[in-house]
Amino acid sequence: MGLGCMSGSAFFYPLPGKARMISVIRQAYERGVTLFDTAELYGPFTNEELVGEAIRPFRKDIVLASKFGFSYDGNQSTGADSRPATIRRAVEGSLRRLRTDYIDLLYQHRVDPKVPIEDVAGTVRDLIGEGKVRAFGLSEPGLETLRRAHAVQPVAAVQNEYSVLERGPEQGTLAVCREFGIGLVPWAPLARGFLSGRYGIGTRFLPGDHRGGLPRMFPDAMPANLQLVALLERWGAAKEATPAQISLAWLLAQGDDIVPIPGTTDPWHLIENLGGAEVGFTAQELVQFRNELEAIAIVGAKGSPGSIASTGVEAPPKR
Repeated sequence: MGLGCMSGSAFFYPLPGKARMISVIRQAYERGVTLFDTAELYGPFTNEELVGEAIRPFRKDIVLASKFGFSYDGNQSTGADSRPATIRRAVEGSLRRLRTDYIDLLYQHRVDPKVPIEDVAGTVRDLIGEGKVRAFGLSEPGLETLRRAHAVQPVAAVQNEYSVLERGPEQGTLAVCREFGIGLVPWAPLARGFLSGRYGIGTRFLPGDHRGGLPRMFPDAMPANLQLVALLERWGAAKEATPAQISLAWLLAQGDDIVPIPGTTDPWHLIENLGGAEVGFTAQELVQFRNELEAIAIVGAKGSPGSIASTGVEAPPKR
């Protein structure tokens, strides 16, 4: 498993504070995590600065992932922008904030419909040739977009939302990734904490926290979707594991090419999440779990009404 660092500075409230998040990142490394995921959008910009400071003692020993794909007016995103010049500016800014001279894995954060994906892939290919980037990734691409990008510059990883709650990658993305030998990096593998069992009917999020705008967490959707948590709790009781650990263990059991990046700002939850790697499923158990899972109907749309370009990137909170 990797560590998603977004919640250290964006979207989930209250924010942990710089010192706490740096401590969590360093504890993750000490416990064996070697993939750390950030983006210029998170903050914007502040998350890369935080991550850059946190990883400085062990930069050469990890895989550092960041993302481009938006334009900004000050500290507010103004929408998708993957023009080659914008990509180059984004990478120079990311390198500076991350205190490094290369990014191991550079994702296009969301597809820009105004820019041919071949131009995007070609720009990243050039950056790889210059030594500023080591591998190319895409987040939430369409299948044809993924194929076209891969033909220009091999795609190393696709980052899509994938969890017990959101199984969209099973509708083609995972198959195409395996066709080309591309890794799948699930974001929101715990459905923004929902699958941990810590939310329920009556949960209220702080103003600006994007989870309050997600239809699957609306009060009218909670009773139905909490059946998933009940399923995880039943399996957890049998395996002496928490719902979060069962969720992550199930994802890991879908293949060695799947690397979830659960995020947390809490050292205890970090330890809990990493414990998911110690939970196993037999082939028979996976069939049984899948049957029980598919018997539960999910209520609510995947994204939030305020998402950027309606693609699942949460709009920056209003302050």
